[in-house]
Amino acid sequence: MYIGEQLINPTDDRLRLSAQLGAEGIVDDARPNHAVLGDNGSWDNRRLAQRRRYVEGFGMKYEGLALDVGSVLLDSLHNPEKAAATMDRLRRDILAAGDAGIPMVKYMVGMVGITRTAPVIGRGGVKCSSFKAASYSQQDDVLYSYRGTLIPEEGDGALLDEAEAGGQVLATQIDGVSRAQGWQAIEYLVHGLLPAAEKAGVRLACHPHDPAYPPEGLNGVHHVLGSLEGMRQFIVLAPESPWHGFNFCQGTIAEMATDPNATVLEAIREFGPQKRIFMVHFRNIVGGYLDFHEVMPDEGVVDMAASIRAYREVGYEGVLCPDHVPQSDLDPDRERFFAFCLGYTKALIQTQ
Repeated sequence: MYIGEQLINPTDDRLRLSAQLGAEGIVDDARPNHAVLGDNGSWDNRRLAQRRRYVEGFGMKYEGLALDVGSVLLDSLHNPEKAAATMDRLRRDILAAGDAGIPMVKYMVGMVGITRTAPVIGRGGVKCSSFKAASYSQQDDVLYSYRGTLIPEEGDGALLDEAEAGGQVLATQIDGVSRAQGWQAIEYLVHGLLPAAEKAGVRLACHPHDPAYPPEGLNGVHHVLGSLEGMRQFIVLAPESPWHGFNFCQGTIAEMATDPNATVLEAIREFGPQKRIFMVHFRNIVGGYLDFHEVMPDEGVVDMAASIRAYREVGYEGVLCPDHVPQSDLDPDRERFFAFCLGYTKALIQTQ
């Protein structure tokens, strides 16, 4: 178990900083990743290998990269020909990753991005991304929700084109997604990708739905992968495949629960022994189900030291990445905040 970072199009200096801070692994989070695209729009195995060697040249492991699933989930429900074309590309991408010696790709199943409401002011005046279902408004959704690789202050979600938004839309732009449709789309994606992943020897790390929605859904959309039961049902889609698992976002799992600490520990102890945890977003929240905000790892409701002990208990040996730190005009690139997270996590690993 070791610390690492997920970075979007990092420069030489940014990778040097990660190495100097003690990061041992890097997850490449660019979507779409133009640096590795071939002329046909799919990943090129030679460029992927070059990208992997580039990161390894800074003394860190290239953990994997983000698979740009675009709008395939919605398309599988409403535009099957477009979905089939996207699936062909995704399978080529996975095979190219395997050829390049890359062990993992991560992907998200959120069709409407990461829903947020107005930020909460936190420690020292930072702005903390939040979700309070009782005060949700469509205007807040436009202003504060994450789509694609964009954090909320970087753009107006309603104005993003498909490439910028990662194929995600506002919930008000579609007719809704029922629970049955949610599982239909996820099953289509998983069963479509797994044969290529198994052939390539590449693990598929799925990020659960963030945030959990009310039982009746939100704007007609249901987040079926927004509970432990949903995560269990997800594994059952391919229970025998060791390539099928999670980008285990500890913060997202905390957001699912009225008792976040107990639920995070339960999830680690359930999915860890199954070897379904492929990477970890090691982050914390204040609050819980349907009313929370994101904070630095030392100040939330999840006992992060107990989490480290649980990961160790179940034999997890992979990377722990910080994620979703608050915003501050004193640290606009969040480098100091992420440095804090890395140091805090490293200390927990050394002492627990």
